[in-house]
Amino acid sequence: MKHILLPTDFSDNSWNAISYAIQLFKHETCTFHLLNTYTPIIYNVEYVLGYPAQFGLGDAIRNTSQEQLDELEERISKTFGENPKHQFRTLARFDTLTSGINEFLSENKTDLIIMGTKGATGAKEVLFGSNTVHVFKTVKHPVLAVPSDFEYEKPQEILFPTDLEVDYKTFQIDLLKEIVIAHNSRLNALHVSTDNNLTFEQVNHQLALEAQFKETPYLFHQYQNMAITEAINQFQVKSKINLLAMINNKHSFFENLFFKSTINQIGFQLKVPFLVLTSKY
Repeated sequence: MKHILLPTDFSDNSWNAISYAIQLFKHETCTFHLLNTYTPIIYNVEYVLGYPAQFGLGDAIRNTSQEQLDELEERISKTFGENPKHQFRTLARFDTLTSGINEFLSENKTDLIIMGTKGATGAKEVLFGSNTVHVFKTVKHPVLAVPSDFEYEKPQEILFPTDLEVDYKTFQIDLLKEIVIAHNSRLNALHVSTDNNLTFEQVNHQLALEAQFKETPYLFHQYQNMAITEAINQFQVKSKINLLAMINNKHSFFENLFFKSTINQIGFQLKVPFLVLTSKY
């Protein structure tokens, strides 16, 4: 059984991510955990010092959060019907988003986090909202970010950019393999190089990656002398892809691409769900 964490702020964007999750794992046995984290909009010194009960503020916000979670669960049932393979649990937590997610992960077996790319007030010109980027940075767990206007498509073509600096003999990409197998997907590995020749290690890593997908459709693509964002954009123009997957670890280009400066995101047109794999979880 898979355990999928679905953080929600009750926005249309988070609903879209929940809808994607339910359809992506339609044929798999899953428990979906609906998590809403909340903090009081207004609270004073007495509240911070530990007297929320005196004002009834904590209970009121908690009750509102739980009521909205119950309504969300009912909406899911009405929209998708009863799936005997799926069960849902709800959790209202007085916490920030990332702290609440990490606390949940420490207490519960979790295979994947699926969330929207922006919050309730996300701006269209920003690729990822601050909440999403903060989760990428601080939560050492696989995350699937779903664009707010993306309508579910079966992930038939998956793009997997790689700098081939990861040893795929030991790196855990089981989740990606499971998605590929479940949906009979083709994995398109994409390497961008500044040199025509791969190093000895890169060749070995390329062969190990290919071996991981020897039972499934797999293609290796190599682009020359361009930014990774440009390469991804070009690939999307030439080929229809339904899912982008990348590795986030300190030895990969993911950190430089998304965390060093938001300027790196300018011109990056990402219109498909984005799966971020981590080296340890």
